[in-house]
Amino acid sequence: MSVRELVVLGTASQVPTRHRNHNGYLLRWDGEGILFDPGEGTQRQMSRAGVSAHDITRICVTHFHGDHCLGLPGVIQRINLDAVPHPVTAHYPASGRHFFERLRYATAYRESVALREEPIAGDGVIARVPAFTLSAARLSHPVESFGYRLREPDSRRMLPGRLAERGIAGPDVGRLQREGRLGAVTLEEVSEERPGQVAAFVMDTRLCDGVRELAADCDLLVIEATFLDEDVALAEEHGHLTAGQAGAVAAEGGARHLVLTHFSRRYRDPEPFARQARAAGFTGGLTVAEDLARVPVPPRRRSGDGG
Repeated sequence: MSVRELVVLGTASQVPTRHRNHNGYLLRWDGEGILFDPGEGTQRQMSRAGVSAHDITRICVTHFHGDHCLGLPGVIQRINLDAVPHPVTAHYPASGRHFFERLRYATAYRESVALREEPIAGDGVIARVPAFTLSAARLSHPVESFGYRLREPDSRRMLPGRLAERGIAGPDVGRLQREGRLGAVTLEEVSEERPGQVAAFVMDTRLCDGVRELAADCDLLVIEATFLDEDVALAEEHGHLTAGQAGAVAAEGGARHLVLTHFSRRYRDPEPFARQARAAGFTGGLTVAEDLARVPVPPRRRSGDGG
């Protein structure tokens, strides 16, 4: 059975707390598992969350500040220790290649798995597989940072009632899907558009064009909210977003479910983050992330459904 969900491994920003580990997020997308920003302690959090090294098919690092990458040595060595049977692809800013290499080979171990490095040099598509297209967009942070966006191709859903009306069944259904026409019947007559689902991952950044590009029309938007709105000057100074800014981006982009994360240790109460995101106009599904939470990707949109 295919699963599409976000497994939250850690939600702290620069300094972990008693209740929040450094960053770490696994997006399960059918047969793929994309691990985003594995901070320190990610390997242990994987065990607590029931995530196996075998679940990881890609690693995506937004930037090379420690809370987003110091878990890489443990995760990479665990992938090799467990002899993961498939290749794993790593995406990260090309400007930080030397950091990735240092982390990859931080200690001695036996490499048994093909880890393919595909550094990112600029905006655009970075991977294309049948199930989705993965793209990156540059963000605004003191070090080079990229956000990620996964988009499933649009397709069509066959309508059984219309097929039956036209006497189409069995192998003819597949033929109609492949060829687009069967006799006088066209594919459009017996099917409807099935919009592809979209997920985006936006970490450390100020407001910028890249944030808006990544967030547009998301089914699931995972975005940092390091500060509350009253500390917007600190957010701007250090290259971060506030809860209200994240909520406004999600509202403007039409996101269906918003996941706020990457919280500063100065805040103990999560409730104001939700309140400020709502006050900024966001009315969709909302999760203020907690460690080890699981957030399902919302059910697929129907054709013509704007919500």
